Amino acid sequence: MTTAPKWTALFTKQADKAFAKLDRSIQKEIEKFISHRLLPSKDPRVFGKPLKGNLFEYWRYRVGDYRIVCKIEDTELVILVVRIAHRKDVYRD
Repeated sequence: MTTAPKWTALFTKQADKAFAKLDRSIQKEIEKFISHRLLPSKDPRVFGKPLKGNLFEYWRYRVGDYRIVCKIEDTELVILVVRIAHRKDVYRD
């Protein structure tokens, strides 16, 4: 029996700051989603949707009214969280 690869989640400084500003209950939901869904999965892409246009290499995950934007690096088994924001603000610069 083969086991699923062990993914690691890393946060950019921007994502880490945004995460720290969130309400504690939202933080717990996001932590639970990442640790229980993404990290143990064989392919974390099955839980999200690819972004389009010039953001084609990023994936979006929905956790309640919040979105997590990640870059998945298959060679290092890393899920790089680049942005966390409310759905109304996530794609604004």
